[in-house]
Amino acid sequence: MTRTSRSGSGLARALSAVLAAVVAVALVAGCSDSGDGSSGDGGSGGSGPAAGRTLRVPSQHETIQDAVDAARPGDLVLVAPGVYREAVDVETDRIVIRGEERNTTILDGRFKLENGIRVVGAKQVAVENITARNFTANGFFWTGADGYRASYLTAVRNGDYGVYAFDSVNGLIEHSYAAGSPDSGFYIGQCYPCNAVIRDVVSEWNGLGYSGTNSGGNLVITGSTFRMNRAGIVPNTGSYELCFPQRENDIVGNLVYSNNNGKTAAIDNALLGMGNGILVAGGVGNVIERNRVWDHDITGIGLAPFPEENPSDVIPENPGPCAATRDAPKPPKDSLPELLLWPPKSNEVRDNHVSDSRVADVAEGMIDPAETAALGNCFSGNTFTTTAPTKLEEKAPCGRPSSGDFAEGALDLTVLIARPKPPSADYRRVVLPDVPEQPNRPDPKGSPARPATGMPPRVDVGSVRLPARPAGT
Repeated sequence: MTRTSRSGSGLARALSAVLAAVVAVALVAGCSDSGDGSSGDGGSGGSGPAAGRTLRVPSQHETIQDAVDAARPGDLVLVAPGVYREAVDVETDRIVIRGEERNTTILDGRFKLENGIRVVGAKQVAVENITARNFTANGFFWTGADGYRASYLTAVRNGDYGVYAFDSVNGLIEHSYAAGSPDSGFYIGQCYPCNAVIRDVVSEWNGLGYSGTNSGGNLVITGSTFRMNRAGIVPNTGSYELCFPQRENDIVGNLVYSNNNGKTAAIDNALLGMGNGILVAGGVGNVIERNRVWDHDITGIGLAPFPEENPSDVIPENPGPCAATRDAPKPPKDSLPELLLWPPKSNEVRDNHVSDSRVADVAEGMIDPAETAALGNCFSGNTFTTTAPTKLEEKAPCGRPSSGDFAEGALDLTVLIARPKPPSADYRRVVLPDVPEQPNRPDPKGSPARPATGMPPRVDVGSVRLPARPAGT
């Protein structure tokens, strides 16, 4: 939810090849057969190990950037533990950058450098098993990429996002942790169809746990935890990025709780959305199912309009794929309204367990409640105590037309928008909880490079179950 980014022997070799092939088959099989789409080593979905070199940092190359510049497609840049005070740009296709030890292989921007690792237009680049902290923009950033993978990454106290994929398709973000970003811990934006999966991530103490502007189309967020952010999972629409509207996410099987944290850094939209668990702001055709959501000051799961000031375009009647719409002409600026409300439309909210929301567990609404019935959103099979409007599952059930009085118990959005919120803190000075020791990628020193080919892996959304509430929460 941001602006456009600122920017031996023959026998030994034969045995090695056989073993590598066996590992590749096992990983792909594990990805296809697992009910939640998870993989054992974070390198799933690829077409097998690449026959490349290993470039070691710092024993062979003094810096990560030197090794990346020397790399060829299929190579592995393997980084030893240590603190590397550099920003790395990647423009070579199909390389893998991997830390030997996730918790102690650290890129540190010292609040002076912009991005930890930035992949600029390079295809199928994978980054894994590294920590990035204290960058003024992003920890890990892919832009204009066709094929990407972020596995076993830790991003802490970065000035925009933790892990960020912009205008990029065919990707996977997995087994990662993000905290302390004013915008969001994880972000996928400006893509349709995105063909992307986020799974097994933890996002806390950010402005937003997840943000995704104008992203969707085979985009799955699953098996992850979003807690102690200003707001939890917030896909939104806005003409300030291309490919609008936001649409067609599957948000399934996540834990989303206690996203009311007024001590974080936060951009304006994080302030606006504060106190909501899953908030679809002007999105279309999303499916939100079998998530466990609790402890929110406003809504557990809410569908609301996104108010965009000074828009650059109007609401499209028949939005197409991003490739077909990105160069469409803009209407004259003087014909545009000062404020455009992007409505949430045709979203499905099913079989979620939502509790302890101070305004409503499940909600939808427009500024004018009379407009709500025509949105085409539906709600069925959810476990909850309160809804807004009242009796929402009766008024807007899945499989039948909406009917009834949507003004009865409606959300008063004007009051919720205007309510005071704690101001943003300086992300450089927020006292974050101790980052727990994060799991390493299996065999980081010995595993062959697996570039981000064949992304994303298939996720059987229908087999994902409602997660249990963790003990002590």
